[in-house]
Amino acid sequence: MKKVYVSSQLRGNVKSNISKAQWYARFVAERGHLPIAPHIYFTQFLRDHVPEERDMAMEMNRELLEWCDELWVFGEVISEGMKQEIEWAKDKPIRYFTEELKEKHDI
Repeated sequence: MKKVYVSSQLRGNVKSNISKAQWYARFVAERGHLPIAPHIYFTQFLRDHVPEERDMAMEMNRELLEWCDELWVFGEVISEGMKQEIEWAKDKPIRYFTEELKEKHDI
């Protein structure tokens, strides 16, 4: 089973963005892949607004991303954290999707 790292915005409306990330993870799973969406999980015990805890989460994100086969980026906004994930995944296949789950081919 292919492991797909789900990258989407967390900051802003965190509750709404986590809900979207859950939807994106389901989208990945419905395509027969294992979704890795750490911002759904890590927000249960780490506080993104605390710099030390955000740094810890980002380091764990990097470890998980190294384990994944692909990076799928969702949404119209590319946050600073997402930019970092894209940079880390530069040697992996990266796919981009709209919030409506339509793949973007013009990136």
